[in-house]
Amino acid sequence: MGLQLFTIRDAMQKDPITTLQRVRDLGYQDSEIYGYDGDLDQYYGMKSKDFKKLLDDLQLTATSGHYNFTDYFEKSDSDLERYLDQCITGAHAIGSKYITWPWLAPEYRDIENFKKLSGKLNTMGEQVNASGLGFAYHNHDFEFTDHNGQKGYDIILKETDPELVKLQMDMYWIEHSSEFSPAEWIAKNPGRFVMWHIKDMDKKTRDYTELGNGSIDYVSMLSQIDTDVLEYYYLEQGGNFAQSSMQSITDSAAYFKKHLRNYL
Repeated sequence: MGLQLFTIRDAMQKDPITTLQRVRDLGYQDSEIYGYDGDLDQYYGMKSKDFKKLLDDLQLTATSGHYNFTDYFEKSDSDLERYLDQCITGAHAIGSKYITWPWLAPEYRDIENFKKLSGKLNTMGEQVNASGLGFAYHNHDFEFTDHNGQKGYDIILKETDPELVKLQMDMYWIEHSSEFSPAEWIAKNPGRFVMWHIKDMDKKTRDYTELGNGSIDYVSMLSQIDTDVLEYYYLEQGGNFAQSSMQSITDSAAYFKKHLRNYL
C-alpha cells in the first residue's frame, strides 16, 4: 500500500521523521515523494542518503518521485538535462524505480506545447532509461480539454515512445474529466500504465475526498479492472480534508485495507 506524500505536505514540512513513522504505523509500506532540491541533493531537508536511511529504518520504500520539471519547460535542453541528472542521482540514492513528470503549468497547456512536451518526454525517457530507471507521465484534467478537436493526452500517447515513456494514471482525474474510464484507457494502451493514483471524488463538489466518502465506486472498478503492467499504486488526496491531512490518510488507509486491497 503506497502513499503519495504530497497528501501530507503540511506534516512533512513540519516534521518529516515523525510523520513518516506515523505513515508506517498506519500500514503504508511504499511512498511516492514530491519536492527534490537537486542542487542540494535533499528530500524534505535531508540529504538523499539520510532520507534513504530513514526509509530503511522504517521499512518504507519510495518507488517513484514527482520532480519539478515544468520549471524547465522553456529553459535550455542542457539545463533540463542537468536537472534530470540530479533527479536521477537522487532517485538512485533513495532506491526509487521511477521518475515521474507530474504537472504542466497552465501557461503551457496548448496543442503546440503538448507536442513540444512529447518531444521532451521522449528525450527525458531515453536519459532516464539509460540510467536504469523508468520514466512516466502523470495526468490531471487539463490533458482532456478539447482544443478544436485535439486533446493533449491523445498527443502525448501518440507522439511518445511507449518503451521510453510510461504512464501514471490518476484515476480521480480520469473519472473527473475524461470520456473514457480507467479500464478503457488501459485496454486502449496496454503496457503503459505502470502506476496508479487512487483517490476519491466528493459527491457534491467533485473535489478530493477520503476514500469511501466519494462518488467513485472503487470496489466495482478494482474488482473488474485489468491491472495489466501495474507495478505500484499510491493513495492520494490533494486537499479538502474532512479534519486534517493525517486523519485523512488514516481514514483512507482503513477503507482501502478493508475494501480494496484484496483486488490489488
